[in-house]
Amino acid sequence: MLKTRFDNYPKGKTFSTILGDFLGRGIFNVDGELWRFQKRMSSFELGRVSIRSYAFELVKNEIDKRLLPLLADKQGGVLDFQDLFRRFSFDSICRFSFGLDPKCLESSLPISQFALSFDLASKLSAERAMTTSPIVWKIKRFLNIGSEKKLREAIKMINILAQEVIRQKRKLGFSNHRDLLSRFMGSISDETYLRDIVISFLLAGRDTIASALTSFFYVIANRPKVAKSIREEADRVLGPDKDLTSCEQMSELHYLRASVYEIMRLYPPIQFDSKFCLGDDFLPDGTFVKKGTRVTYHPYAMGRMEELWGCDCLEFKPERWLKDGVFFQENPFKYPVFQAGLRVCLGKEMALVEIKSVALSLLRRFHVELAQPYHHIPRFSPGLTATFSGGLLVSVREISP
Repeated sequence: MLKTRFDNYPKGKTFSTILGDFLGRGIFNVDGELWRFQKRMSSFELGRVSIRSYAFELVKNEIDKRLLPLLADKQGGVLDFQDLFRRFSFDSICRFSFGLDPKCLESSLPISQFALSFDLASKLSAERAMTTSPIVWKIKRFLNIGSEKKLREAIKMINILAQEVIRQKRKLGFSNHRDLLSRFMGSISDETYLRDIVISFLLAGRDTIASALTSFFYVIANRPKVAKSIREEADRVLGPDKDLTSCEQMSELHYLRASVYEIMRLYPPIQFDSKFCLGDDFLPDGTFVKKGTRVTYHPYAMGRMEELWGCDCLEFKPERWLKDGVFFQENPFKYPVFQAGLRVCLGKEMALVEIKSVALSLLRRFHVELAQPYHHIPRFSPGLTATFSGGLLVSVREISP
């Protein structure tokens, strides 16, 4: 699906129709030349060392100036980490992708109408795929009732704000700016197409990062030995009380990277992905796949398969990613958390830098405790990315010097 028969398993018209009102012609919702163009543009920009350094600077600034001071101020109270990480990643992706700062992580924790509409549109679009027949949501959309009315209202708000982002960029000029949108605007004049690209950036850079960080602290809060090992590695590599100063230092934090990968093995931000079979096919095990069949693979389920990960597959073990203390990469088709093959996540390395930067900064300064016992695997809400139902309630206290 992802490599040898890639062309036979596109996203397909059915999937594109379900998400079309929300994602339009963005990279996650198209095949063929539209996908190739956006991939080519994005991979060229995201592969540049200067862009990675720029992203690291923005993330570090958001951590140092907003996230850490906010947590220090809220000690002793109960916080919803999922909400905080969504705010953090929303600020970061907007600054990186558009050169604009929504300031969602200001100390007053302001309500963002754009973020609320974005969450609702993501949830309701995903629920379309769960209806017994597409006729159900199409009739509701035609009549403008129920969930489809709410979706239309949410998308209207998203469109207004996305168009404002584009208008501001044109007003300020974009030829000398480093953000991604400015670079796309140099090649695209179609306003609707630019809107779709804006939404795709947000989906990629906000929800997935927030999901990974929420799962990280859900797991680590119950494992103080793992948190201690991450701190000790950082003290050894960076020096006690010394902060990260560059992306390059990340490569030496092997245990931290192993912990992040292990958490995403058990709690991938994208829990499943569907394709549609263009022509009759046979899977490697001989299974016949008829033309037009929806075929889904599940990273969430794959991470829990004994035949892939051994008899301890349900255990959290960062050590499974280490050989003699050095991180090693598993086969991406065994671990398709970032997809694999031609549609592999273009922002993978930048996402890892953001996740590891936040995780390390918080663990070196705070003890994080769950505010309520979670004796079971968390329940997830409907959506395009994994979202904890009810959030993740925690309390934090500063680590004594």
